[in-house]
Amino acid sequence: MNRSSVLWRGLLILAVLVISVVFAYPLDKKINLGLDLQGGMHLVLQVHTEDALRAETDGDMGLLLQQAQKDGVAGLAGRRVSDSSFEITGVTAETRDKVSELYDKYLQGAWDVNLTTAQGTFTMKPPYVTQTRQMAVSQAKQTIWNRIDQFGVGEMVVQEASGSRIIIQLPGVDDPERVRNLIKNTAFLEFRIVRGGPFPTREAALAGYGNQVPPDLEILPQDERDKADATKVLQTSYWAVDKQRTVTGRDLKTARPSRGQLNEPIVQFSLNAEGAEKFATLTGSNIGKPLAIVLDGRIVSAPRINARIRDEGIIEGGFTEESASDLSTVLRSGALPASITYLEERTVGPSLGRDSIEKGILAGLIGTALVVLYMLIIYNLSGLNAVFALALNIVLLFGGLAACNATLTLPGIAGVILTIGMAVDANVLVFERIREEIRAGRTVRSSVELGFEKALSSIVDGNLTTLIAAAFLFQFGTGPIKGFAVTLSIGLLASMFTAVFVSRWIFDLVLSRVRIQKLSI
Repeated sequence: MNRSSVLWRGLLILAVLVISVVFAYPLDKKINLGLDLQGGMHLVLQVHTEDALRAETDGDMGLLLQQAQKDGVAGLAGRRVSDSSFEITGVTAETRDKVSELYDKYLQGAWDVNLTTAQGTFTMKPPYVTQTRQMAVSQAKQTIWNRIDQFGVGEMVVQEASGSRIIIQLPGVDDPERVRNLIKNTAFLEFRIVRGGPFPTREAALAGYGNQVPPDLEILPQDERDKADATKVLQTSYWAVDKQRTVTGRDLKTARPSRGQLNEPIVQFSLNAEGAEKFATLTGSNIGKPLAIVLDGRIVSAPRINARIRDEGIIEGGFTEESASDLSTVLRSGALPASITYLEERTVGPSLGRDSIEKGILAGLIGTALVVLYMLIIYNLSGLNAVFALALNIVLLFGGLAACNATLTLPGIAGVILTIGMAVDANVLVFERIREEIRAGRTVRSSVELGFEKALSSIVDGNLTTLIAAAFLFQFGTGPIKGFAVTLSIGLLASMFTAVFVSRWIFDLVLSRVRIQKLSI
């Protein structure tokens, strides 16, 4: 027996053990608990992707009209016909080719076009419709993630599901209402020129246009709030504003809470280079007119444009400090590309989580005790080898979870218990092979070597197939199922190390120091 080999393997095992303890200690601070153990919120959201289609339609229509104006093509007007189509009027025989040229240059073939000498109809192509819907869901997911991440919720799960849905799990949330508002607030910011108002009621606004709002205008409300209590609405007035969206929240570079001239909470914003150019054009050509700052379809303020504004501004709207901070957060993280509704909401209380932990620990202790008892009864003193390897396995498992910053869920606890059973399963395969070799008349040392050698392929095959299954669970499962897959995977890797490497080392250590004629197995 090569004693130097036994020594370096023992040092390696000790190093792995120390590293695992360092990662896992203290356990209550190093292991993240999932929603089902810690308590929190579970949400299922529906993304209304038709909003994204309308925004894309308005954006491309506005771009085409803007470029036409820059190129000297006068007399064109546009309106959205449906979620994914718009029409341009005022096309003449002389300008038809120019409009077609502008379309090819700026809209990149995303629309089916029917141009006549009077008007042009643009219908979004089906693949582009599908792509826009998919991008809306992906962008909504990323935006929600950014908002919650800035709010400070740890170990969250935000993932896409079928049917334009998003699943959210937020462990440890202590202010569900604020998080709910932070998520749902679309925060779609727009700047539009005011054409009429204010009107005391919507009916009065409609009457001002003969009960028929022009196709290029839209009636939007504005709430006047109590300065002492910003949550209290005193009255609502209505304005007629341009329907076309020229500058939106997508042009924002940053936003932050600040204080106004009267020390009231406001939101300061700055625009990116492209947005600044569009904003300068919008304000420069409408000096003296009110500019409606529209948030989620409601006007928050309508200041008069006194001069050309390029890249900075403020939003006033009777905010509280908290609402100004939250609005800055959602504007910085980006506007949701579409509105959302809640399909499902569940709140898991901390007491239910503690009860799950206690029952999970109890199940683990009972399972471990039964496994230890079985190994000692069936394999006598050799069972101590398996018990030691099992104890090390559990330490490595929790060290691995802490090192990977994984989240322990209730299914994850089931994965720990399953790992305990599968860990000694490898020992059983080895011990039974050793028994067979001893019955065949071989020496103890030879039996141990052959036992580990012949059982190795079965151990690797069994654990590898389970690892493949765990990989599929992680790839396609939701949060708790992923927790089970991660725990099981780490446990399997630890099991192969302890059952093959550590258990063999224990046998070699004993045989290198004691001459054993008969193995108690």
